[in-house]
Amino acid sequence: MVDKSATSYKQTKFGILPRNKVLKLEVIGTKKGLLFLNKFAKKNRKITLAFIKQIHKICFANILVKGAGRFRIIQVTYSGKEAPHFAKIPGMMKTLCDDIEYALQKLPKKDRNFIERLVEILSHFQHRFVFIHPFVDYNGRTARMFTNYILMRLNLPIIEIKAGKDKERSRYIKALQKADQGDYRELENIIALVFNESLEKVMKI
Repeated sequence: MVDKSATSYKQTKFGILPRNKVLKLEVIGTKKGLLFLNKFAKKNRKITLAFIKQIHKICFANILVKGAGRFRIIQVTYSGKEAPHFAKIPGMMKTLCDDIEYALQKLPKKDRNFIERLVEILSHFQHRFVFIHPFVDYNGRTARMFTNYILMRLNLPIIEIKAGKDKERSRYIKALQKADQGDYRELENIIALVFNESLEKVMKI
């Protein structure tokens, strides 16, 4: 059987590596990013353009030779559609950062409405981040890390959105595509499910 993970290659800081080795670097980088985010969460650092770039660079500098920590300056397509023009990225990301901070300030007290509103906020943030596609690569991972950063700031357990396996990734991408059309229900369901799973794990400890 052919190992499909080793059939694609990527130029990295360590040279041209097969997909299986790049994946290991991605896992290491993501864990490093979450550790940094946890430190900043204790200081309640606000989400800004500079902060997002900083974390992206910390996580993926070993993989992206030139693009780590830098907003893209080229046009790209993803999931069959063209991303917004790169000239619009700073403005769109600034608006996203301002909107998420405002939404967090307006969160209700921790009751049922709090959870529902939080899931809605996380869903919209994650979709808008991926839709803008500020970086050449690793937008989804960065969006999910900052989704967890929001939870860290609220002293809530982080979540793991399952987007690695083919079936799980397909469902996640379809949910994002529905959100493109203004329908966030599927994405909210995915986030609500993993959030409840995380809460249950914490309660069992």
